[in-house]
Amino acid sequence: MTEQQKINWKRSGDSPVIQDISKGAVHMLQFPLLEQQSWISHGFSTRMGGVSEGCYASMNLSFTKGDDPEKVRENYRRMADMLGMDMERMTLSFQTHTTNVRLVTEEDAGKGIVKERDYTDVDGLITNIPGITLVTFYADCVPLYFVDPVHHAIGLSHSGWRGTVHRMGRVTLKAMKETFGTKPEDVICAIGPSICQSCFEVGGEVVEEFQKEFAPSYWKELFYAKENGKYQLDLWKANEIVLLEAGIQKEKLQITDICTRCNSEYLFSHRIMGNERGNLAAFLGIR
Repeated sequence: MTEQQKINWKRSGDSPVIQDISKGAVHMLQFPLLEQQSWISHGFSTRMGGVSEGCYASMNLSFTKGDDPEKVRENYRRMADMLGMDMERMTLSFQTHTTNVRLVTEEDAGKGIVKERDYTDVDGLITNIPGITLVTFYADCVPLYFVDPVHHAIGLSHSGWRGTVHRMGRVTLKAMKETFGTKPEDVICAIGPSICQSCFEVGGEVVEEFQKEFAPSYWKELFYAKENGKYQLDLWKANEIVLLEAGIQKEKLQITDICTRCNSEYLFSHRIMGNERGNLAAFLGIR
């Protein structure tokens, strides 16, 4: 059985929304909609094909979890080879569940891998510089990809429930508009692999935050109550609503069909593994 056949797809159909791409032992996920843009390179890592061991096995891309830094760098080299991009020009986020978006300049190339990051509290990255790859991190939260083919600009943002309720997608688009002149109706977007509604149980305090920020007409789509007093929350739908309300055209939005928790042998999941694990990464770069 291939690794692709082992994936628990959340939606049925002849053409999965997201595809497994492999090179040797390394597996990466890509959106066909983004792949149509030949001037960018993108992907979402899996646990497959790295050199990390133990709870980090095997494609851990976090330097902050206690893994051997040299093994993490080798994992980045393998991902860079998959992407056709330069590892030393990758720029890493410093995520703390904010809606802060950083403009990545030429000076930022390599920060987090070959240079120290001189910033913190950054959950979103934008750039228009060829050769730079933006990198953000995941283990159940939602990756958001933004590609502006008119201004040749890109954005990549981390959106957990806090980022989602504070509309990280809209914040990222606003930053791209202010910096590059991006128009939301031109942007091609993707909502990446993350936890699905069936797996994401939350308390009433979280649902109350969504009730404050989302119109009542959306509530049935966003969450439902359970007998134990908890709720199941749909972050995929919430981010879809945020992006469409921000001006993204429905035909230019692709939404994942892979849940991290449902596929914990293939993808890292905080809900399954806790803090003793590696991190996945989303990659988006301009060739």
